[in-house]
Amino acid sequence: MAKGDIVLITFPDLSSSKLRPAVVLVETNLDLTVCFITSNIGWQEATDVPLSPTTTNGLKKLSLIKTSKIATLDRSLAKGLLGRLSDAELSYLNTKLKILLQLA
Repeated sequence: MAKGDIVLITFPDLSSSKLRPAVVLVETNLDLTVCFITSNIGWQEATDVPLSPTTTNGLKKLSLIKTSKIATLDRSLAKGLLGRLSDAELSYLNTKLKILLQLA
């Protein structure tokens, strides 16, 4: 897995475990740091990144990368590769993360 890969993460809720998409920010030997992706576009914040579904990213619906929803997780929670961000989407994500983290 590499930065910009969209993976399926086991996300436990109160009734079961569901697979949810997330974009990889950092990979180490043990962990992945990711931003979660939602199809609930009504929750868009200024630093979120909109994604249209493509064959490259593997998404089925218009979605948002929730840049404020960053998590570092055990690699074993990643259950599969869904797709990958385009170079333009990855560049836009980097810009939004710099704004969110007040690095720009």
